[in-house]
Amino acid sequence: MLTQAAAIGWIAATTGFTPWALGAIELGAGTAMVYPTLIAAIGDVAHPSWRARSVGVYRLWRDGGFAVGELLAGVLADSFSITAAIWAVAGLTALSGIVVLVRMYETHPVGSTLSEA
Repeated sequence: MLTQAAAIGWIAATTGFTPWALGAIELGAGTAMVYPTLIAAIGDVAHPSWRARSVGVYRLWRDGGFAVGELLAGVLADSFSITAAIWAVAGLTALSGIVVLVRMYETHPVGSTLSEA
């Protein structure tokens, strides 16, 4: 999430095709790291009897966040500027990354391998 936030901030702070293309590449890399990791984290901690439900709840909040975020960004862009809306998205994304740093924990012991887990 912090990689995504940095990329979104970069896009907000720069102009032109090349800087935005570099920001888009970093944003894509951050997204590629986030999507499978968060689903895997649910799989690590959810009991098989309620794993599907927990994935559904995660996806509800994720997709709901997209919808609310789109509306918030639109209101901010109309009220202030597109740049302000992009900075707000970067800030919320960074806040999400900080929450993950504080609240999530490693579920596998240090030194364990995939075959031991």
